[in-house]
Amino acid sequence: MTRRCELTGKLPMSGNIRSHAENKTRRVFRPNLVKVTLISDTLKRNVKLRVSAHALKTVEHRGGLDAFLAKAKAEELSPLCLKLKQEIKKAKAEAPAAAA
Repeated sequence: MTRRCELTGKLPMSGNIRSHAENKTRRVFRPNLVKVTLISDTLKRNVKLRVSAHALKTVEHRGGLDAFLAKAKAEELSPLCLKLKQEIKKAKAEAPAAAA
């Protein structure tokens, strides 16, 4: 399993450690991944995801998982999140029809 954020697609980056003597040593900058359970308001269920701390802040800022997925690009999302996005879109389309 790669260290990849399921919502934003963040991956590890590589770079150098630079000492005072200007020595260059390769290192890896890994995303701060956290296992979280997010709630989908539309589907009324919990979803366990492995996301970066930055993505978690963005989800809260946008107003929840449903709002985040509605605005997210398909290239960044994991297959699980793409499926979830389609389910939410389908449920929102059926909701007005059921209410009428």
